[in-house]
Amino acid sequence: MFATQLRGYASRFIMTNRRAFRESVQYLNFDRRNGVDAYPPTILRTEQARMFSTQLSLPRLPVPPLEQTLEKYLKTIRPLLTESEFEKSKKVVEQFGASNGIGPVLEQHLVERSKKHDNWLAEWWLRLAYLEYRLPVTIHSSPGLLFAQKVQEGVDGQVRFASKFIAGVLDYKSMIDNQTLPVDRLGDQPLCMAQYYKLFGACRIPKPQRDGVICYAPDQPDRPDHIVVVYKNHFFKLRVYDEEERSLNPSQIEEQLRAILGRVETRAPPVGILTSEQRDEWAQVYPLLRQDPANASSLDEIERSLFVVCLDDEYRPQGEGLSPYAGQMLHGAGSGFNSGNRWFDKTLQFIIGRNGFNGLIYEHAPAEGPPVVAVTDHALEYCAKAPAAAPTATAESPTPLSFHLGPPVLDAIERAKKKLDGLIGDLQVEVLVFDSFGKNFPKSQRLPPDAFIQVALQLAYFRLHGEPCASYESGSIRRFQLGRTETIRSCSMESDVFARSFDDSSCSASEKRNRLIAAVQAHRRYTDDAVNGRGVDRHLLGLKMIAAERGIPLPELYKDPAFGKSCHWRLSTSQVPAKQELVMYYDPSVPDGYGVCYNPLERKMLFGISAWRSCQRTDASRLSDSLRRSLNDMSTLLASTVTV
Repeated sequence: MFATQLRGYASRFIMTNRRAFRESVQYLNFDRRNGVDAYPPTILRTEQARMFSTQLSLPRLPVPPLEQTLEKYLKTIRPLLTESEFEKSKKVVEQFGASNGIGPVLEQHLVERSKKHDNWLAEWWLRLAYLEYRLPVTIHSSPGLLFAQKVQEGVDGQVRFASKFIAGVLDYKSMIDNQTLPVDRLGDQPLCMAQYYKLFGACRIPKPQRDGVICYAPDQPDRPDHIVVVYKNHFFKLRVYDEEERSLNPSQIEEQLRAILGRVETRAPPVGILTSEQRDEWAQVYPLLRQDPANASSLDEIERSLFVVCLDDEYRPQGEGLSPYAGQMLHGAGSGFNSGNRWFDKTLQFIIGRNGFNGLIYEHAPAEGPPVVAVTDHALEYCAKAPAAAPTATAESPTPLSFHLGPPVLDAIERAKKKLDGLIGDLQVEVLVFDSFGKNFPKSQRLPPDAFIQVALQLAYFRLHGEPCASYESGSIRRFQLGRTETIRSCSMESDVFARSFDDSSCSASEKRNRLIAAVQAHRRYTDDAVNGRGVDRHLLGLKMIAAERGIPLPELYKDPAFGKSCHWRLSTSQVPAKQELVMYYDPSVPDGYGVCYNPLERKMLFGISAWRSCQRTDASRLSDSLRRSLNDMSTLLASTVTV
């Protein structure tokens, strides 16, 4: 009875605590169309409530010393440039950072901004990285996630798994509602928990030039109590709490899901595929769709819902392994399959396949991968040990959400279908299940697993392309208030030296081992700096934004070809660890690059690797093979040599 507990515990707002959350909600650019306001959560003062117990003690994101950032920047661009290119860039950097240069002026303004915000970066990052991003969220922004363990096929298997999974998600949500969720930690450091508060009841809203986000937090008086289920492109509102505000059990949910399947025979026009459009295109169609009162009501119910569950129709792709099913989660596999059975603007969208494969896709603006994976881990654990449901009254019947579609909207749907099908055809996704070892092996060598994997990626790329590349790894800065991510620049002089020497027969095995360890240690040092607010990219972005806001001409540093080259991420990577066997994936960040996401389990590793088919230079399958070989070769080297 989470609502009763909330009312009983939250007897008053703790005014001294509100400030720590005000920006965490306001910076999401809330849509007030339906009276949704920036609503800082009430901090529950109970022995059990611990979710925000460390929030006020979190430090603000610092502004690093300019000299430190520029020195580090030069180190990261060195392996990407010739000697003459580097010398030219070094002069540009020195001029930028000189006492009479523009850098110190921008630095001072950024420091002043940091004194006025809980996080000087948060609002800028949300706008630039997400809400002002005009490409489709489908493929280009929203990650997909595939559960590696197949469940029972067919309608019965689909409905039973879906009902348990939904109940498991609601069980996790209750910990957020009651604030009993344990605080995430990195070592002994508590992390910001604000992202968890934005997972449920949230949705992106298309607008010209800059989208908005709405979110109905659990302590709002009009908080939603329903989910939306999509089947054969039909949308249904399913209330998942009873009259006493207890979440439905799996049996009750299963009954309602079967009722939905029984009411649908044929596919509806795929109105959901409109959410896969380029954002300004969708922003033009959206008001037309809302003009009809029934449509407006349906849109409100979808956007307000806690999350969306997609019950996918039959899909049997060709090919073996997990790779053929990756697209089902990321984009629905095309307009002829399940791409219209989605609402891509929804923050959380769980996908339950009739073929036994399941997963999710999430809209990236409110949160990073780890909170989403935490929900998923819990729900999958719940499915494995779901308790027998006690006899209860029949739940409220699901309500169909109707759409009346005139010619302009139907034409827009046809255009969206063609565009998405073309985008899907261009994307290549490979799922690599590497089972020779997991994170247990690098730990046995006293090496950090993530750094070991990143060095393997550098070797794998070099073996394919014969050169290093600008490499991005997402590093968490949640140890700071409202922290999201900082770039870990994975390509270093040390990794370049190692990759170039590995297949060189004139280099001894012991020297290769030493170079491998040096590359791993270099990556670990950069990671430590990045997650502690001493990275390069967010700082340089902040200085650039200050210049733009104050009408200062773009400094030469940002016009230097080396700067563009160092941010052309041919390897865009992220570690998203989970307890369960699942893998996340997303598109490459540049046309001639790769996307690589991985989940290092104790005795195996799962990788999601992507590339664009239209680029003849890249191939996700070849990188997968090269990565497998590189991981095995590195482990063989370490196991057969000793440090000298």
